[in-house]
Amino acid sequence: MTSTKKSSGGRQSNNPKGKPNKKENFKKRNSKGNKDKNFRPHPEKIKNFKVKPSEKTETKSDEVRLNKFIANAGICSRREADTFIKSGSATVNGKTITEMGYKVKPTDEVRFDGVLLTPETKRYVLLNKPKNYITTMDDERGRKTVMELVQTAAKERIYPVGRLDRMTTGLLLFTNDGEMAKKLTHPKHQVRKLYHVVLDKKLSMSDLQKISDNFVLDGKMVFVDKVSYIDNKPKYEVGIEIHSGRNRIVRRIFEHFGYNVSKLDRVIFAGLTKKNLPRGHWRHLTQQEINTLKMI
Repeated sequence: MTSTKKSSGGRQSNNPKGKPNKKENFKKRNSKGNKDKNFRPHPEKIKNFKVKPSEKTETKSDEVRLNKFIANAGICSRREADTFIKSGSATVNGKTITEMGYKVKPTDEVRFDGVLLTPETKRYVLLNKPKNYITTMDDERGRKTVMELVQTAAKERIYPVGRLDRMTTGLLLFTNDGEMAKKLTHPKHQVRKLYHVVLDKKLSMSDLQKISDNFVLDGKMVFVDKVSYIDNKPKYEVGIEIHSGRNRIVRRIFEHFGYNVSKLDRVIFAGLTKKNLPRGHWRHLTQQEINTLKMI
């Protein structure tokens, strides 16, 4: 008859082979230096846990790079600001700064070409441009400029993003956000621009296909995203979508195939449309529209 051993407490042991019981396992898991990585506290107890305060409190710095400060003031883009900084155009507290990555504090006095800079509120204004206005800040010949149409839109100095020629109508964006302007005009971002084109004669199917297939113009390849006839319109009215920013590119495309453009209207720019925006009028972008542009 096999005898049974008693524990120190006088109770019989049910573990004749010497294996640790559940209590011993629990103690080992919770002993210092032997915590079980899979252990999770009961959800009801989590809310009673106290987090020890960190010895080092991290604070976000208010300092910004000098090139960003200049861009935020509406002078130019960050990349362009780097060029101006290298050339010695910027001073901080009276000292000329040419160092890349230099950071300025909110209390610093920053000047650009001697002019004191203050970060401006970013403004985004959309104009439905009429014809006979040129896209420039001013004109020596006294011609009408698009700036006359948006002169009351913002107290900050805003600039046109890209350009539309004098006889082209449609959407033109203005802003003092240099970074945004640079992004929207750079071909790599493939900003969508859709034009309504009226030609002097019907566009043949073969020429429409040639335009769609891309071609060489003045020694450079032209990439057309989409081109098609407009539903329920004569064959001399065409829609063309393109992201190239080359000068007068839409007119030159059709001239290359023997057509003259009678009317040219930009109906979509970077997802923005002319909805509820009459010709010659402007409006501020909504916050949702601004957020969408920033994601481009």
